[in-house]
Amino acid sequence: MQEVSLKRQLTGFELVIFGLSLMAPVTVFTTYGIAADVTGGRVPFAYLFAAIALSFTALSYAQMVKAFPISGSAYTYVQKAFNSKAGFLVGWALLTDYMLLPMVNYLIASIFLSSVFPSIPAMVWILILVVCNTFINIRGTKMASWVNSLLLAYAFIVVILFTIFSVRFLQNNGESLWSTMPFVNSGFDLGLLMAGASLLCFSYLGFDSVTTLAEEVVNPKKTIPRAIFAIVLIGTAVFVVVSYFAARVQPNYQNFSNLDASGMELVAMVGGNLFVSLFLAGMLIGCFASVLAAQSSASRVLYAMGRDSMLPAIFSKLHAKYQTPVFNLVLVGLISLLSIVMTLTMATAFINFGAMIAFLFVNLSVIGFYYVKQKKRDVKGTILYLILPSCGTLFVLYLIISLNVYSLILGITWGAIGVCYLIYLVKVKGMKKLDLSFEEAS
Repeated sequence: MQEVSLKRQLTGFELVIFGLSLMAPVTVFTTYGIAADVTGGRVPFAYLFAAIALSFTALSYAQMVKAFPISGSAYTYVQKAFNSKAGFLVGWALLTDYMLLPMVNYLIASIFLSSVFPSIPAMVWILILVVCNTFINIRGTKMASWVNSLLLAYAFIVVILFTIFSVRFLQNNGESLWSTMPFVNSGFDLGLLMAGASLLCFSYLGFDSVTTLAEEVVNPKKTIPRAIFAIVLIGTAVFVVVSYFAARVQPNYQNFSNLDASGMELVAMVGGNLFVSLFLAGMLIGCFASVLAAQSSASRVLYAMGRDSMLPAIFSKLHAKYQTPVFNLVLVGLISLLSIVMTLTMATAFINFGAMIAFLFVNLSVIGFYYVKQKKRDVKGTILYLILPSCGTLFVLYLIISLNVYSLILGITWGAIGVCYLIYLVKVKGMKKLDLSFEEAS
């Protein structure tokens, strides 16, 4: 009987769609008011600052996927750069990012839908969304990519319409289209920019997700690095353009009646009630697309850990026809049902901690694998494999320190559970150092 394996079929374009879907560019509207308050109105500059800072980590992901084009993302890279136990702990932390991100989006989507259909309980919407997303992902990455392409296209239509309406709004009010005010406001303030960047970095979560699909990508060593930087660049363009025009339409962020709902106020100002309806639909569609990508990413990390015997063997099983990890997808869907009882704050706290730990160790993996193990220490190697990932490490450390107390407490608690399970694997199961070959992974 022929062994079932993941199928290499995704193109670079489909990868970019996948990453942007998880990133959900329309979330720039939901964070704008809070970001404006934190940065003193310098939101576009803060987005640029965050993009530059995270580019170091994006480069580290690109370097590691060239060496290890297999599923698992940060889990695989740390395992190969250091050892299987360190890899497990980072993979354990990474699970909180990908497995709970669907929960956050289900919560947001249920809030939107309940506001439009108040007679239908939020629980019903969550159940419907979980079933639909799980079904699409089980059918394969091609189907999920096709659905995500349609959903993302609508989200970009919303962004384009907002830009057009903003231009019209400014012209009708006799305002110039171009101004440096959204970038510098009353002057340059590094402290405010750092605070804003630490908040807005989480808008970029998603560029790393494409590495989880490495075994389903055609020519992954070239395709994935290009996709990573395309996602960061496109996401940055959307964030900067939207936040720039938001600042021009409403120069004084203190005039918003509710900072949390500033996006809705901006949309109403430039486009009226009809555009508000289109905007709400775009936000809902963005949540749906993000869930599709996050659920798929989580299932691939679980698959890699199951294949390495870090988790029970059932996590490494693939559907004979669709070649997808059905058990993992259903499990993530079931976990997402916790959104019925969990708060948005708690779920977000878990995600932030897991993502930052993964980012931290991917940067360290570049140093550990290329600079230490491979001894690439000439001028080029020192720059690429020591200085640049060190810059990424320092910035991510700053982000971890900036996490709120809930993120740290929940993250440390989850980490402690992972350590206990690792002790069980070593002492009871007798886990030894793993050495997964590329041929086996392919």
